[in-house]
Amino acid sequence: MKQVKTEQEYRNDIAQDQLTVGIFTTTWCPDCKRLNMFIDEITEEHQDKQWFKIDRDEFPEIAEEQDVMGIPSLLIFKNGEKLAHLHSANAKTADAVREFLNTI
Repeated sequence: MKQVKTEQEYRNDIAQDQLTVGIFTTTWCPDCKRLNMFIDEITEEHQDKQWFKIDRDEFPEIAEEQDVMGIPSLLIFKNGEKLAHLHSANAKTADAVREFLNTI
């Protein structure tokens, strides 16, 4: 999965004309490490979407702009608009993430 390295890269990613899933994470977060154990399988199941990760600590302004209060958080974008947000409390299991993705 692609790791966002600049704000411009993030802006380009969310502006795509297809569903794009951004995962807000950090290096120190235990729940993020748990998400990493199953997210690759889920991205394989959802190859119709673009995927990226962004470190919330490296881009606090973007996290604030998108109301990311907890990590990990999964956000779905299309044409620069946030369509859905799976907050950290609900992103702890593969089943919860799958259910969220299947609603879009």
